[in-house]
Amino acid sequence: MSEPKKTRALALLSGGLDSSLAIRIVQAQGVEVVALHFKNIFHCGSGQPDKLSFAERSAQALGVELRVLNNTPMIMAAVRNPRHGYGKNLNPCLDCREYIFGVARKMMPELGASFLVSGEVLGQRPMSQRADAMRLIDREAGVEGLLLRPLSARVMAETVPEKEGWVRRDELLAIRGRSRRVQYDLAKRLGVTVFSAPAGGCLLTDPGFAARMQDLLDSVPDFVENDVELLKHGRHFRLSPAARAAVGRHQEDNRAIEALARPGETLIEVAAGGSPATLVRGRPSEADLALAAALTARYSRSRELPSVECDLIAVIEGPGRGESRRIAVAPAADEAIDRLVVGRAGA
Repeated sequence: MSEPKKTRALALLSGGLDSSLAIRIVQAQGVEVVALHFKNIFHCGSGQPDKLSFAERSAQALGVELRVLNNTPMIMAAVRNPRHGYGKNLNPCLDCREYIFGVARKMMPELGASFLVSGEVLGQRPMSQRADAMRLIDREAGVEGLLLRPLSARVMAETVPEKEGWVRRDELLAIRGRSRRVQYDLAKRLGVTVFSAPAGGCLLTDPGFAARMQDLLDSVPDFVENDVELLKHGRHFRLSPAARAAVGRHQEDNRAIEALARPGETLIEVAAGGSPATLVRGRPSEADLALAAALTARYSRSRELPSVECDLIAVIEGPGRGESRRIAVAPAADEAIDRLVVGRAGA
């Protein structure tokens, strides 16, 4: 005689502690879980593509199948024009949650899932995890009653999986607020050891990155992924309303900045070596280019010299470099850096 078919849930897995705990809690009640992870250009990452993401590692540790989707186009559109506004910085959290829950709901029949699972905790995040915000998201995404939040279920309205007996409400939790002590204690008890650091997922919640993103949004409202990728590398300076510069901090930055350079743009480096890679983007004037060269000199090994020769290199299509010309500049003064830097973070 065959065993009865298990109830299956589709769980949102970020790779953080809460989503892993939510999965482990419903697994402990005999529910089979398939995990769904959304990645996008604003996700914090190690920058090491050979390493498994926390979501992949968490899924392996939990023994669940993982589906991965890219929601970059949606989140870029939401940054330009968020229906529900921004959080503390430039994070359109409500738009994002509404989207991913809506997509998950549409995937349920294909995966044979009876309900959805999320690791959200009531009151933990000020924008998307308020009770009223959660109700709004559920309604707009069409998941009312279908979405179980195991960590806070007992301080929230009863859901379909609880009413149907697919999970037992008295074995769910009643966590609320920003403290994570209960989660860490629970992780030890349930053997959950693979998870990312809290609040480390989205660059749009980071004040420095958000400032750079706002500067980009103000100057290039039709920005593309290449523009966003550049914001992740180096120091950023607004040279003029028409031009900005990214100056590498280290060799990894320099390689990334050079790789992101587009035909028609200008790369700058100190002729004597020991130089950051600087990319000038926009419609720079000669004064803008000279200012970018001064910033390059300021962060080079030649910063103590009164005059530094810099090469201005034309970016061309494909490998290699176009024509270059040399100018001499004085390294930028600290006052200029303070005035020009965007999203200062240890400039």
